[in-house]
Amino acid sequence: MKTKKLVMAALFAALTYVATSIIKIPTPGTGGYIHPGDAIVILSGIFLGPVYGGLAAAIGSMLSDLLGGYMNYVPITFVIKGLVAIAAYYAFHAAMKVSKKMLVGMIASGICAIILVAGGYFICEIPMYGFGGALASVPANIVQSFGGLLISTVLMSILYQVPDIKALTAEAN
Repeated sequence: MKTKKLVMAALFAALTYVATSIIKIPTPGTGGYIHPGDAIVILSGIFLGPVYGGLAAAIGSMLSDLLGGYMNYVPITFVIKGLVAIAAYYAFHAAMKVSKKMLVGMIASGICAIILVAGGYFICEIPMYGFGGALASVPANIVQSFGGLLISTVLMSILYQVPDIKALTAEAN
């Protein structure tokens, strides 16, 4: 089972990279971009657990910055996206224990993602762009994270039907 989980983590890292680097909508202020990669970051945490999911999300997202020419964001993205996946795991499973409804778990995960992405990049961008520049990136990061929540919720309902994914989720819990 460890080999299967490692392979799934590599797959989710690759999916995160692709979803982050293929569709890019430029944002003003920091020269960043909005992308659907946060959906896979959230799902990585939920499906693979805090360790494998956190690493898959961190590595896939970081690779997008590394290969996309955003060198100053590589360590920042690694930490923030890893934390998003970890928080998504804990929020989803805690909400599922209380409500037993997948939608409630997904919303809890998405709220964590919005807070960590918008807040994390804001804090890290203050020394890079000043308070005003960092503040300018917050709306785009909120939109990106909210989009990640919507996409991950749709994908969750589809992927949860795959027996191997459902088994991984149960094992991660």
